[in-house]
Amino acid sequence: MKFTDGYWLMRPGVTARYATEVADVRTGEGRLTLFAPVRHVRGRGDTLNSPLLTVECWSPAEGVIGVRATHHAGSVRGGPEFGLPGAEEGSGKVRRDGDVVELSAGELTLRVDVAEPWRLEFVAGGRVLTSVGERGTGFVTDGEGRHHMVGQLSLGVGELVYGLGERFTPFVRNGQVVDIWQADGGTSSEQAYKNVPFHLTNRGYGVFVNHPGKVGYEIGSESVGQVQFSVEDQSLEYFVVHGPTPKQVLERYTALTGRPALPPAWALGLWLTTSFTTDYDEATVNRFVGGMAERGIPLSVFHFDCFWMRGYQWSDFRWDEETFPDPAGMLVRLKEQGLRVCLWINPYIAQKSELFAEGMREGYLVRRADGSVWQWDLWQPGMALVDFTNPAATAWYLGKLRDLLDIGVDCFKTDFGERIPTDVVWHDGSDPERMHNYYTQLYNRSVFELLREVRGEGEALLFARSATVGGQQFPVHWGGDCESHFNAMAESLRGGLSLGLSGFGFWSHDIGGFEGTPTPAVFKRWTQFGLLSSHSRLHGSKSYRVPWKFGEEAVEVTREFTLLKHRLAPYLQRAAQQAHATGVPVMRAMVLEFPDDPATGTLDRQYMLGDDLLVAPVFTEEGAVEYYVPEGTWTNVLTGDQVTGPRWVREQHGFHTLPLLARPDSVIPFGADDQRPVSAWAEGVELRVHAFADGAERTVVIPRSDGPGEAVRFHLRRTGDRIRVTTGSPYPWQLRVGGPDGGLYVHPAGTSEAELPYPV
Repeated sequence: MKFTDGYWLMRPGVTARYATEVADVRTGEGRLTLFAPVRHVRGRGDTLNSPLLTVECWSPAEGVIGVRATHHAGSVRGGPEFGLPGAEEGSGKVRRDGDVVELSAGELTLRVDVAEPWRLEFVAGGRVLTSVGERGTGFVTDGEGRHHMVGQLSLGVGELVYGLGERFTPFVRNGQVVDIWQADGGTSSEQAYKNVPFHLTNRGYGVFVNHPGKVGYEIGSESVGQVQFSVEDQSLEYFVVHGPTPKQVLERYTALTGRPALPPAWALGLWLTTSFTTDYDEATVNRFVGGMAERGIPLSVFHFDCFWMRGYQWSDFRWDEETFPDPAGMLVRLKEQGLRVCLWINPYIAQKSELFAEGMREGYLVRRADGSVWQWDLWQPGMALVDFTNPAATAWYLGKLRDLLDIGVDCFKTDFGERIPTDVVWHDGSDPERMHNYYTQLYNRSVFELLREVRGEGEALLFARSATVGGQQFPVHWGGDCESHFNAMAESLRGGLSLGLSGFGFWSHDIGGFEGTPTPAVFKRWTQFGLLSSHSRLHGSKSYRVPWKFGEEAVEVTREFTLLKHRLAPYLQRAAQQAHATGVPVMRAMVLEFPDDPATGTLDRQYMLGDDLLVAPVFTEEGAVEYYVPEGTWTNVLTGDQVTGPRWVREQHGFHTLPLLARPDSVIPFGADDQRPVSAWAEGVELRVHAFADGAERTVVIPRSDGPGEAVRFHLRRTGDRIRVTTGSPYPWQLRVGGPDGGLYVHPAGTSEAELPYPV
């Protein structure tokens, strides 16, 4: 939100007051409090009739410093608040040397010179990461009398800003105006389903604004050398999170706000849906499932979208008996074919649903101030919202889902949760403005915890659209409603990379696009991209996404890349374990993996899949693609072709290949079974060695398929023209050198050590 009119003036009706100096400082155990007047105090008279800001500083964790600026502390602050499971008191140390006061948290230090004009410096590694200057702490009253707390942090020359949730606007946030406000706006607007008030920069730090309500960002857009954030409140709290690498920033941020759960490995396989408003019944489902099997395309999950329920009655959690007369039997038959089952749900109750009257009678639905149930006709006629601040309402809602789990449903697509009204009263008295963004957290957490309770640890999984801070704990999230063309495919990727830089470990999207019908070329290119994402789902709106609708070559592409993903399952599951343990996403923006290469700072049409695979989707019908490779020799795992960087590359690809490059000195484990995502990965695993330099060493972990931990590990070292492998694996294993058609060495069970020739 902008308050100024250029450099010198304020906008009409706006009055601003900023901290000017430190009048007093109090220090305590791991904490300091600064008292800042909003005008220079030259005598006693200047202490009268003027505000005094209270600025508290502390550390909740190593490498993290919190700042809370308050105008009137007596204001009533309603909930909710973001959960901070990683916060610990007493993590900082305070030191004073004359006029200089410092608060340190590991390598990060907040430095204040109380004898100088107002300035807070965040220092690490001997340099100032960012600072708060003369307009960096204050409050503004606008023309309508609303009170805003404002913070500003400086941007350095060449500093780039990323994150703030899943955003589809340009990947680098500099110059953008961003409102953290949940919206159902698709993927082609400035609105976002997943709003996260956390950004990181390419200068070794991130900033988390700890406010669940609307946060207005001006990112070099009002004051071009500042990131400004403001909230309509009497207090503003934020945390500066040090890295120094962007991965370490994400590790610390997710340690503070919650790490992603580890999804079950079966979810890595291909998902197919009924699509949205298409006609479907059990015969349609059987035709789709059978058609995939006949064409040799292994399917892992089948998803039933909205019309598994009767129209006008979402959500009443009752199958449409005319369309699905025997749902329990149908689910048994699907499971006999090795499939998992997902159902669409939302947190709304339509008036025609039998649950509406029950929810209204029992007080389970969100109400207006006059006691009436809040309703509107957008989406479902007369729909109301379940009040998840009411424990009884939550139990009631989850009870309906429990009945579905009892007949064999495995997971839920938790759709919607963005258009939450502010003219309502919540059961627990929560502030409606704060609940607008936070509602999704209550909704998704409730469903996820039910799944964990019923299915067990490591088996809970959502397919969620909306999220906020902490939502990363309840994967998986998908990109929402995109159109069916190459631009939409690119904007979806931008959103996913942005979400990954906001602390979310897993992300998916609708292969082929949602709105409209893709051309065969779009479908085939998007299928490649989709099956090289953490999770892969074929889904549309008014048209089906079964591959044979797009030609025989689309069938071949879907089959080839599904089989490839199955073989990559041990590699992908290891990346998933890393996301669970550290918060570093499976799909990584290039700047996250290569922060010291300035060329990666703006790249948003390619990504790293795990540690060692570079993916550059093709966004053209004719197959032209342009991508960047960092330093070293990179090997295309599909063709064996090599590219040496750092440089830009232009290539032409048919529909059966794309730039899928293995990192220099990498060893990629390929599972032996290409028919399913979950198998005994360690048995017969093929280790593919790529551009392994003399003296290079790598340890390859083959993960367990049933949760955290490892099954076996291999250690590889090259010396001259020999490569030595040691392992404790009791299973047979293979080593391939020089691309997909390179030399293959097969080792029987019990081979714990081998020395092999390496081509020079």
